[in-house]
Amino acid sequence: MLILLAAIFVLHIACIIILLTATIDNAWWVITAGNAPTDIWARWIFVNNSWHSVDLPSQYPESYLQAVQASSVLACIFSIIGIFVFVAQLFTLPKGQRFLVSGVFQFLACLCIMIAASIYTDRFHTDEQNLGSYGHCFILAWIAFALTFISSIIYFVLRKKTAE
Repeated sequence: MLILLAAIFVLHIACIIILLTATIDNAWWVITAGNAPTDIWARWIFVNNSWHSVDLPSQYPESYLQAVQASSVLACIFSIIGIFVFVAQLFTLPKGQRFLVSGVFQFLACLCIMIAASIYTDRFHTDEQNLGSYGHCFILAWIAFALTFISSIIYFVLRKKTAE
């Protein structure tokens, strides 16, 4: 059981790292011609041997962009709260109700990053498909969605099995 709990802890930490990388790093969209990555915060241009941040293009819908930003940040926050709740629940709650709250926080993180990636997929770069491609942060966001979903299901299943 100790090995299983350690594996779940490592999976949760991996989810947090992937969520933070997807939210903070600068490659949700990469323009192939100019090697100008775009994240959910700014567009980056390489000039005179250094990277410069410029504002996002004005055709990006501001309300959708803010929804993507907020959902990504909330996913990180929910997952971080979930790991602290998991550790606290290991020592405080009786068996059978151990990981329910942690599972809820992971599921909320799962929903938030899914919302962010879905909005980004649907509303951004629809007319730029021939100019670039989705970057590694966008892919990491979808991987984080899958991992946080799996993690939340594991928390719910483990709660049921310890109750029996």
